[in-house]
Amino acid sequence: MKNRILLVALICIITLPALGWGVTGHRAIGLVAEQHLSNKAKKKLKALLGQQSLAIVSTWMDEIRSDSTYNHTADWHWVTIETGKTYDESPKNPNGDVIMTLERLIAELKSGKLDAKKQVEHLKMIVHLVGDIHQPLHVGCCDDRGGNSVKVKWFRNETNLHTVWDSNLIDDTKLSYTEVAQALGEPSKAELAAWQKASVRDWANESMSHRKQVYAVGDGNLSYKYSYKNMDLVKLRLLQAGIRLAGVLNQIYK
Repeated sequence: MKNRILLVALICIITLPALGWGVTGHRAIGLVAEQHLSNKAKKKLKALLGQQSLAIVSTWMDEIRSDSTYNHTADWHWVTIETGKTYDESPKNPNGDVIMTLERLIAELKSGKLDAKKQVEHLKMIVHLVGDIHQPLHVGCCDDRGGNSVKVKWFRNETNLHTVWDSNLIDDTKLSYTEVAQALGEPSKAELAAWQKASVRDWANESMSHRKQVYAVGDGNLSYKYSYKNMDLVKLRLLQAGIRLAGVLNQIYK
């Protein structure tokens, strides 16, 4: 009986999907967003979240994976869009995906019809999912589970491509999330306006546009060279996610 329980537990661990950006990346996005909020948005968020910052609540949606009450949200972190096709042309996941979920949550918060508890839950989900959709492998293209099935080595340690993008590239900088956020710099006024004007589907299309670069893994032995070629893209997507998250919240709470 003990062996059977252990086997089930191991299967759950092995099949558990990787988490978008990891703790450091998500918190850096939350901090960037906080630095670009309007005064009205800051006041409303303070009323809803109390002493919790966007950086801290940014990982809530990964933390609730251990709560069966939220099992229905498992597929909301990602979407599959085949190369050469649009989201509208792609089959839809009946359990939901990151695009339809973000569009729905934003619209429901804008409606002003939610009670305080639902507002907080929607807000925490939006903070996380804006980050997820900017991680290129959360907009998958095929049957490799967003790179989870692409086995590679990261500095000789066996892992998969999704984990490299979620965590390894960022964590190997040895920077805290505050240091990562600071290292991202500031967008120009033109970039800020253009990034915040883009739609949720535009964000997904951007992630799709980076597939060739992301999947250029050669023999699968990844280290300094892969990091050097991709860190600028990682930093761009983190910064865009933070700026856009601020834009969404400023719009909701204007």
